[in-house]
Amino acid sequence: MSQRVCISLDAMGGDHGPSTVVPGAGIARERHPEMTFLMFGDEAVLAPLVAAEPRLKGAVEIRHTTVAITMDDKPSQAVRAGRGKSSMWQAIQAVRDGQADAAVSAGNTGALMAMSKICLKTLAGVERPAIACLWPTVRGESVVLDVGATIGTDAEHLVEMALMGAAMARIVFDLDRPTVGLLNVGTEEMKGNEAVKEAARILREVELPTLAYHGFVEGNDLGRGTVDVVVTEGFTGNIALKTAEGTAKQIATYLRAAMSRTLSAKIGYFFARQAFGALREKMNPSRANGGVFLGLEGIVIKSHGSENAAGFASAIDLAHDMARHDLMRTIRDMLESTPMAVPA
Repeated sequence: MSQRVCISLDAMGGDHGPSTVVPGAGIARERHPEMTFLMFGDEAVLAPLVAAEPRLKGAVEIRHTTVAITMDDKPSQAVRAGRGKSSMWQAIQAVRDGQADAAVSAGNTGALMAMSKICLKTLAGVERPAIACLWPTVRGESVVLDVGATIGTDAEHLVEMALMGAAMARIVFDLDRPTVGLLNVGTEEMKGNEAVKEAARILREVELPTLAYHGFVEGNDLGRGTVDVVVTEGFTGNIALKTAEGTAKQIATYLRAAMSRTLSAKIGYFFARQAFGALREKMNPSRANGGVFLGLEGIVIKSHGSENAAGFASAIDLAHDMARHDLMRTIRDMLESTPMAVPA
């Protein structure tokens, strides 16, 4: 029998709220029949949507909340207004109290991170949490972090992220020793700022049986899939993520325009439509939707706020996998077994 997994959902979060969350939960449960949900939000809105979703029959407990965090709320305002009362806070609190194995929200990223840090706390030895995402590559996928949790970093934090990213890669990719690279402006050892160079020294000199340090990687290595885990600080990581998403949409727009420009192009598209369909699916951001908040005493997944039901289901899938394969234990084991400093 499959291990039972309970996911708590901030049903009011994101651009579309329950109209995306409920069918997304239905799609995810079809793939994971052992999964159950705690849904936090307006019961008057949620109840009829859940009742109309046959895939969720007997799998949902609705918990009514009166406060919803908006996408425009500042994190400090959201914490003051929603602490203990909002659908976002209560979804996180369910993880803290052991009622759920992971929480998923498409809501305000800053508010979700602030509430998660306050409600769950950070793991012992972790300075700051990071957001990790799955990045499509020509080889498959890589884990990339941090993609927006914190701005600025030091060498110790980069090493922490390398360990946490490797822990996630071990679960997602079923690897004993994932390869890890530090994102830099070049692959030569003398390049980069002092934090990156010091982190590289530590990763080279510490014996790490749970990961293989590759060295520096550049921006073009992200798409190549040169390593299993790419580590950078949140400012650079978020820009890289948004650039990649924008480039994918740009290419899709160019292809649509090119394929409809002439009769011969339309005929060519007709014969190649299966190949274009495969390309479109590969570039579909919904397939890799979901950022994992690493470094907390619990599992929290952030879905894109504008995602459709299929994309939200992907975020739930990620939460399911992280919980079922015990991400927290893997991270703790790796952090406890690794010294954070090496004598110069």
